[in-house]
Amino acid sequence: MSVTRTAVTGVGGYLPETVLSNEDFTRMVDTTDEWIVARTGIRKRHKAGEDQQTSDLAVEAAKIALKAAGRTIEDIDLIIVATTTPDMTFPSTASIVQAKLGVPRGAAFDVQAVCSGFVYALSVADGFVARGLSKCALVIGAEVMSRILDYTDRSTCILFGDGAGAVVLEPVQGNGTAQDTGILSFDLQCDGSKTDLLYVDGGVFDSGQRVGKIRMQGNQVFKHAVQKISEAAESAIHKAGLDHKAVDWFIPHQANQRILDGVADRLGLDREKVISTVAEHANTSAASIPLAWYAGIQDGRVKKGDLVLIEALGGGLTWAAAAIRL
Repeated sequence: MSVTRTAVTGVGGYLPETVLSNEDFTRMVDTTDEWIVARTGIRKRHKAGEDQQTSDLAVEAAKIALKAAGRTIEDIDLIIVATTTPDMTFPSTASIVQAKLGVPRGAAFDVQAVCSGFVYALSVADGFVARGLSKCALVIGAEVMSRILDYTDRSTCILFGDGAGAVVLEPVQGNGTAQDTGILSFDLQCDGSKTDLLYVDGGVFDSGQRVGKIRMQGNQVFKHAVQKISEAAESAIHKAGLDHKAVDWFIPHQANQRILDGVADRLGLDREKVISTVAEHANTSAASIPLAWYAGIQDGRVKKGDLVLIEALGGGLTWAAAAIRL
């Protein structure tokens, strides 16, 4: 019996031109390049220009993904943007992206799950595509994290960067097995009791009308990250009817190299199978997975037919994983 799955047919990424090195941060806060690299693996990150909004980064990544898929603006019938740094409170950044791309039809909306946002958005789009409600969907993770950083707080300002990544999703027919092309499984979770571990301290209900800045209990987030991400990744592999030996590439959320290594070790994955861009991009929140995915395609590692395992953990706390056959 033929089964409809959601295939990833194109991947794209975009990084702003301005680069901030660890050395740049030594002139802002009490830190050193050695300290940052040893604790995070980060060496540099990109920063959006003053005239660049999240939607601008999203549009550039989307264009590259569409070209890779061999699709045009006229083909798109769904846009979902995962972001925690929208252009405005409303309308959605996806609506703005639709207008800037010139897409003539279809639905457009945002998903907010912070660093887990791309995987959450992918799961929503999968529901549209697999049920026949979309023939060509754009899922974009885009962030301008630099706008919500406190550049006097060395525990957070060194961690984040700006960027956008996008994928094109289309329906494909298969046999309903783990060898089929397409998204095979998801595991999505949230523990709202842990909101105090990672959050932004301002918003529409703040009496001072502040945008707010990122606040984090780093040691607690690290502790939860390795455990929760590993559990979600193991669940996604199991739901797909596979085991860790079947994974060709592990493309995690790029938060901290120590977390990436810890999760890979816990899952029993060879570290050579981990796509890591944390040194060059830092933590780009919802954009980090598709940006790393795009980097893996560009350098020739990630190929058609590969089994990709993606995962993320972010504020909420939210965490999520998915298994995808390319």
